[in-house]
Amino acid sequence: MDEASRQPLAEDRWRFRNPLTWTAGFLRLSRRRLPAQIRMMGLAILIGIVAGVGAIAFYALSRLIEHYALFEAAGYRPPVHPAGETDLGWLPTAVSDFRPWLLLIVPAIGGLVSGFLVYTFAPEAEGHGTDAVISAYHHKQGLIRPRVPIVKIISSAVTIGTGGSGGREGPIAQIGAGFGSALANVLGLRPTERRVLMAAGMGAGIAAIFRAPLAGALFAAEVLYWSPEFEPEVIIPAGLACVVSYCTFGLFSGWTTLFKIAPLEFDNPWQLGPYALLALWVIFLAALYTRTFYGFTHLFHRWNVRPHFKPAVGAFATGAIGLALYYMFGRNLTVLGVLSFGYGSVQEALTDSRLVGAAVLAAIAFGKILTTSLTIGSGGSGGVFGPSVVIGGCGGGALGLLVSQWWPGLGINPASFVVVGMAGFFAAAAKTPFSTIVIVSEMTGGYLLLLPTLWVCMIAFILSDERSIYEAQVESRSRSPAHQGAFLQERLAGANVGQFFKPTAVVPVLSSRDSLRAIIAKLGDTAYSVLPVADGGGLLLGVVNLEEIYFAAQLDSLSAAILAEDLMRTDITPLSPDDPLDRAQELFVENDLLALPVVSSLQERRLLGMIRRFDISNAYLRRLQGVEIPPLKATG
Repeated sequence: MDEASRQPLAEDRWRFRNPLTWTAGFLRLSRRRLPAQIRMMGLAILIGIVAGVGAIAFYALSRLIEHYALFEAAGYRPPVHPAGETDLGWLPTAVSDFRPWLLLIVPAIGGLVSGFLVYTFAPEAEGHGTDAVISAYHHKQGLIRPRVPIVKIISSAVTIGTGGSGGREGPIAQIGAGFGSALANVLGLRPTERRVLMAAGMGAGIAAIFRAPLAGALFAAEVLYWSPEFEPEVIIPAGLACVVSYCTFGLFSGWTTLFKIAPLEFDNPWQLGPYALLALWVIFLAALYTRTFYGFTHLFHRWNVRPHFKPAVGAFATGAIGLALYYMFGRNLTVLGVLSFGYGSVQEALTDSRLVGAAVLAAIAFGKILTTSLTIGSGGSGGVFGPSVVIGGCGGGALGLLVSQWWPGLGINPASFVVVGMAGFFAAAAKTPFSTIVIVSEMTGGYLLLLPTLWVCMIAFILSDERSIYEAQVESRSRSPAHQGAFLQERLAGANVGQFFKPTAVVPVLSSRDSLRAIIAKLGDTAYSVLPVADGGGLLLGVVNLEEIYFAAQLDSLSAAILAEDLMRTDITPLSPDDPLDRAQELFVENDLLALPVVSSLQERRLLGMIRRFDISNAYLRRLQGVEIPPLKATG
């Protein structure tokens, strides 16, 4: 086809019959025009905005339901609210008298509504959402159905707003992660990039709802594993998303920390002894929490009842526990922190633990373990970090009161044990010691307690068992299906590409000006899903993947004008004969391709042939069995 005949096609290249098709096609074909770092930065900022707006929507909805279901209908109002959660000015003042018996009915109705929403529209939205995000990262290439965050936000607001015990971080994590996954799908990004954006969205949600931007970024990278390992490529995009989401949410909620504390500091090294005792105490509480939680979860799963009704049963039992504690402690409203969010009880403990009392604080800690296990384990929707704040804070406060009586000369403030207890408990329960240190410091402003917090979190992490509240966590990057090639490195050490690659056969090579029809024809003549693109001198320009061709073929009005240069990926790193096989395996994972080009050198880039990922796996198996690796032809 000459240039004259090609000109009308070039002019029609961006004309689509449907505006939505035009947008999707333009994004897919131009997504690699920008440098990868700039593109990810822009996407992270966009995710941060959406996560912040989602946090506002979820916060307002949950407070709205709480107001009418608990404050107005049941007449229950916590005696204290967290300092960072002011009353919503557009809601009327609740004037109803407290009717304790409704604490049985209102949570059960909320559980019934939540169960209907979840099991009718998105069964994967049951339980705590963070675990679902972790599972999607490792096992589903970062894919989350778009409807899941919507169902999660409504069902969780209903569950927690009506008195069920749960936290806000699970729903908001799925909101941010769901948008990151959806955005990557719209742009046709690789699974590796989709996973990063999904994790960044999760961190952005945490940053907004807990007013903790630094902790959100660290949490997104740390929570994926139960060993002391991070996902390094997540931290920077998550950091950008967290800053933006925090600022977006701050415009609505203000800039105060979630909890208000008196000035607290660490100035006596002898206090490390009682703090070590606190570490052992929170290890016990965390072990009890995880086992109770998953014990009830498995019990409800085995119960032969339609799942739509199970959350109502769990919520009813939650209300019964709260009501029993209320009467057991002489109609004490503080002990009802076992219901809903429960942050008011933590704020009371931080303000004056002695006024609350060690027995009440311990009852809240143990009661919250039960109510959270019943609410979420039965299939109700909500997070598990929020309850952990209450369990660790109240449990730490109870021990702090006892320690201050046992060793008055050490000058221990029980409020310090509340702050440090929150961090140590979650470090033991979720295996996230570093992000937990930061998130508690940002939530309370207790930065002068960093030293004892670090001390307790490290002890709690090291001495706690491997059972985590997040079952979807894996041990390390080498055990994650998202990094399935890393475990080959040791076995492949010492072998390189040149030892088994023999550039003798002809490889189907594309020209940058080849049409879509020509590309499809060449793919039909080969068994490989990735073809190289080279210039007239045989220098590598990029590769075209079958996935790109599939997307392009869907754009009927554009397909006749698409060239190889439109589909070509130029951001890949090719192999050279001197590259070791473990490096080759890393590049397959990094580039997310089933075949890679082999060039004479990275400087010269003269195309020699293609190697498939299968060839590397075959070489690994031969090495494992002690069989010599034979040389392969250039077609791989």
